Amino acid sequence: MNAPIGAAGVDPALLSALRHKAGAASVLLKALGHPNRLLLLCLLVEQERSVGELEGLLGLRQANVSQQLAKLRAEGLVGARRDGKSVTYFIADPAARRILMVLYDIYCGPESSG
Repeated sequence: MNAPIGAAGVDPALLSALRHKAGAASVLLKALGHPNRLLLLCLLVEQERSVGELEGLLGLRQANVSQQLAKLRAEGLVGARRDGKSVTYFIADPAARRILMVLYDIYCGPESSG
């Protein structure tokens, strides 16, 4: 059985796995720490959307929206589906979706304080 994190003599395999998971969590938290990327992710949790839709909803230039989406795609947080000339974006990472739902409940839900 693996030793708990706080125990003396932590199992090296457990520590290695935790390092890997901490790296993945750090990528997600870094993306969530950027206001425009967080807004994009929040809108994509609601439903899949095109760049044009996101641009209109956020009031940002298409180039800015595309740049942020490209960064989120490179990090594996969002995916894209092409249908002819249209590209639709969606949340690709289940962990990101779960965290965004918690953030929504805290900050955007009916019981949020602001």
